Amino acid sequence: MIRSDLESALARDDSSSARAARLALQAGADFELFSEGHQAISARQFWDTWAFRHQTMLETGVTPRPGLAEAVDKLQAAGTSLVHLARITSPQRRFVIFLAEDLTHCIACMG
Repeated sequence: MIRSDLESALARDDSSSARAARLALQAGADFELFSEGHQAISARQFWDTWAFRHQTMLETGVTPRPGLAEAVDKLQAAGTSLVHLARITSPQRRFVIFLAEDLTHCIACMG
């Protein structure tokens, strides 16, 4: 995946986290697609993990990262759709991005 493809995928998500991730990417932040060359994973599997993390944070008083609640909802809505995981890292912020199987649009973004 090249930078412009990830920017395009993020542009199709109107969440504040996706907009911030896209701006960080345009400013030169590092990015990585974790599943490149590997099979995508069901959104349901990601939902299981991140919903548990979100609930644990709420129960223990830890402030969830920006966009986490929205991302959990979007992953649940995606059901068994296959998803790829990406990360954008800037000096100020780190984003986790869930991309559609064809890598053309963002399913969810947090960070």
